[in-house]
Amino acid sequence: MQDILVLYYSHGGAVREMARLIARGIAQVPGAQARLRTVPRVSTVCEATESEVPDHGAPYAEMRDLEECIGLAVGSPTRFGNMAAAMKYFWDGTGGLWSRGALAGRPAAVFTSTSSLHGGQESTLLSMMTPLLHHGMLITGLPYTEPDITNTSTGGSPYGATHWAGPRSDRSVSEEEHRLCIALGRRLAEISLKLAR
Repeated sequence: MQDILVLYYSHGGAVREMARLIARGIAQVPGAQARLRTVPRVSTVCEATESEVPDHGAPYAEMRDLEECIGLAVGSPTRFGNMAAAMKYFWDGTGGLWSRGALAGRPAAVFTSTSSLHGGQESTLLSMMTPLLHHGMLITGLPYTEPDITNTSTGGSPYGATHWAGPRSDRSVSEEEHRLCIALGRRLAEISLKLAR
């Protein structure tokens, strides 16, 4: 079995749910399995720290998780059209991998959730692509052959899976968003296995 890393940061739980759905899509491809990892919160207070092991959910990511996987899905909530600081902070610490070209040639995908309907979902996806491209990764999205891309009234983008959580972040992942997350995981796994040969 080949591992594909699903790396995410989630504040309200929607991105975590999307990560699980993407992992389900990965698991549908024979020979692939998902490795779920998250990143800790960051704080403006120097003394504030997160526990070494999260209270719930996936373990925190380590550099070896990136090195050991043949593909990668990255997810973050939107923060003014950008990835959350916690995810940016994590990628800012990957210079050692970059200098060795450790991730070059591996496929990657991105996903996000936002509370507002026009909250910068696609610009957030693009912001997450930037460090991946600097690492030499190959970006894969969702093609228009996925019917839900054109039929959804919630989330979904050719750049990656998206979710509209609503102003109070109480909207669950819609049926279309659900299917698109699974499709993204499946597509990433298929491409990753082909390139790993």
